[in-house]
Amino acid sequence: MIRLLYYLYSRRLVRDVGSRPTPRHIGIILDGNRRHGRSRGIIEPRDVYEIGANKLDEVLEWCAELDIPTVTLWVFSTDNFQRPAAEVSGILASIEAKLTALACDPEIHRRRVRVRAIGCLDLLPEPVLAAIRAAECATSSYDGLELNIAVAYGGRQEITDAVRAMLRGMAGKQTTLAEAIDEITPETIARHLYTAGLPDPDLIIRTSGEIRLSGFLLWQSAHSEFYFTDVLWPAFRKIDFLRAIRSFQQRRRRYGC
Repeated sequence: MIRLLYYLYSRRLVRDVGSRPTPRHIGIILDGNRRHGRSRGIIEPRDVYEIGANKLDEVLEWCAELDIPTVTLWVFSTDNFQRPAAEVSGILASIEAKLTALACDPEIHRRRVRVRAIGCLDLLPEPVLAAIRAAECATSSYDGLELNIAVAYGGRQEITDAVRAMLRGMAGKQTTLAEAIDEITPETIARHLYTAGLPDPDLIIRTSGEIRLSGFLLWQSAHSEFYFTDVLWPAFRKIDFLRAIRSFQQRRRRYGC
């Protein structure tokens, strides 16, 4: 009976959400993996984070069903490097395994999903970088859903890197200090962000009950709508996703105020 009710409610949400404009770009902060693992008696970091990594397949299916063209998932922050070594290794191992799987996943190729990693990638170990390169190379020509994996990502670091890249470009052209100052605009900084060329997120979802961005897409989220849910990431269901979309659709977006 519960399954039937869930199915009927899900169908109703799909119908309601599908009748209104959906976000062009959704960002998701994947939080609550450890708490979910503890609730299930799972303590091995690799096992804990593999459960969360497998949720990605469902999210892509939901986005494809609603024709949402871009999704960015924050899977590992620069601050996460400060966690115990065993936990960091477990997280990175699950990311490596998932990216390796994405490179040869038939559904990824059928849906023409383009995979891209964003972040301070130089901080990552070579096996993870190799998995990133494999996934990006295998999907580089695709024009379907844009999947961005934010790994070794920090919002302040992204802005810092963008300004540095912009100044390096100016130095290469022997731009004077006065000229450089005049060239610094929001538009020029945006062109050097990790997400350059992508639309800013319309909606950012955070799971696990935490009500903060923790540095996720700091620049890009200036006009984003936020949705916070108590559901832990590995337990995040389709109806939770649809509720977030519905909440976004019910809001009157105001830019700049």
